[in-house]
Amino acid sequence: MPILLALLLALLLAACRAEETTTAVASLNSATTAVLQATLQPTTTPPPTAAATESVPTTLVPVSPTSPPTTAPLPSPTPFPLAAYTIDGMRARAFSGGAIRIGDLLEQNESFSRYAISYPSDDLTIGGVMNIPVGDGPFPVVLLLHGYVERDQYWPGADTWQAAEFFARNGYLTIAPDFRSWGISDSGPSFFHMGLVADTLNLIGALPSLPQADPQRLALWGHSMGGGIATKVLVIDDRVRAAVLYAPNSADDADLIDRWGPGCLPGQSEAAGDHCNPAEVIPADLPDKLLAAYLAGAVDPAILRQVAPIHHLAAVNAPLQIHIGTADGASLTETPPDWSRKLQDALQAAGKETAYFTYPDQGHFFQGEAWSTLMNRSLTFFEEVLQS
Repeated sequence: MPILLALLLALLLAACRAEETTTAVASLNSATTAVLQATLQPTTTPPPTAAATESVPTTLVPVSPTSPPTTAPLPSPTPFPLAAYTIDGMRARAFSGGAIRIGDLLEQNESFSRYAISYPSDDLTIGGVMNIPVGDGPFPVVLLLHGYVERDQYWPGADTWQAAEFFARNGYLTIAPDFRSWGISDSGPSFFHMGLVADTLNLIGALPSLPQADPQRLALWGHSMGGGIATKVLVIDDRVRAAVLYAPNSADDADLIDRWGPGCLPGQSEAAGDHCNPAEVIPADLPDKLLAAYLAGAVDPAILRQVAPIHHLAAVNAPLQIHIGTADGASLTETPPDWSRKLQDALQAAGKETAYFTYPDQGHFFQGEAWSTLMNRSLTFFEEVLQS
């Protein structure tokens, strides 16, 4: 009996110690868990609930190609309002031309007959003068592009008639167009001289209407402003086979605008002492939006690169000659020799076929022996290219 009682007391004591140990361990585990949770979970973000955890996909879900973009698309750039007057804009046009109308007989001699002519260009009628050599055609063609002459002093063939007679006496059909707003031609817009370029390209397109002309043997001869027009034609159209630039305008429109301004606004004139390019007369009825676009583009390097041929010489396919007098540029109305040198260097850098001639002491209009040398070099050049 005493032994049994002692055994029961021992069992009760062990049970009490086991319960105390279990309670202490439970308290320790609870404290440790609280510390871990405080360390691993941000105090400002509660842990996700079971429902939230179950909503997270366990695999990647591919995005449908038709799903809308997560960001708004960039807006398209606003096109330049006068984009049609850039080189790319002109290239996009078709200058197939119309018919050349032969008017009055102006002169007839042993070498050629001279006629007044007209042809369509855009919505305008452009006048001009044509010399047809005596003999059987079709004849190779030289288009002579005149320089700037004050409009009230201009007459059809002015600035080109001597060269036209020289080539006609040597078997070339010559046409000297009176650019829009000169001579008897209609007036029309010409931003960055591109209206004058269009008059030339439309004349080229009209040549097949003349049975006496061979459009496949075509050359340009341009003086001053006309030389600048010829350069623009060469980077836009590949129908010209040779070109002579005589004291030409710069092929970089930024130079022209820096020297003469962007154009003459209504009420302005070079004669009144205004710093404006009289070859670019801005119509009085030009909408304000287009006027603002033109004036802004005239000082925007990005726009000027789109209209200046010096930045597009890779497109030139015809060989050129450049003739410049070392005394040119003395007057504000003349063309500095640096412009010709700049074009020559750019053509050589582009790998184009050019010949560059300087004439000591000659100004904007060659005289005497210098003129004869210019014309003989031009003729020899055309014969080599067009007669081959």
